[in-house]
Amino acid sequence: MLKRYQVLLNDWLADFIKCQSERYDVSFSEVIRLMLCCQLENLVRAGYPKYKFGISMEYIVKELRRGEQKNKLLETHRKLMSKIYFESRKATEYILAADKKSKRYHTTLLQFTKKVR
Repeated sequence: MLKRYQVLLNDWLADFIKCQSERYDVSFSEVIRLMLCCQLENLVRAGYPKYKFGISMEYIVKELRRGEQKNKLLETHRKLMSKIYFESRKATEYILAADKKSKRYHTTLLQFTKKVR
């Protein structure tokens, strides 16, 4: 299920996302979602070294290039997008469970709220 949010972007970032949207024939919102999901690999690698993210950035780039070379852009990219979403969801579930178990999220949230007050 998708939820609607308003996101403010710098001009240069919006231009880049628009370019990618047109290049791969997906919506602007889809590109933002994909970029966020792709960055989860870096987060997981840095903060949770025991978890192995199921798809690497190298693989993603390789698949994008392969799809462009074979002129099978749409088919290749739909499969790739599905895989990225699946692996990202698994990673977020792992992170949330690990944080809940160690109570890291709770203490971080408390520290943040104390600073804001």
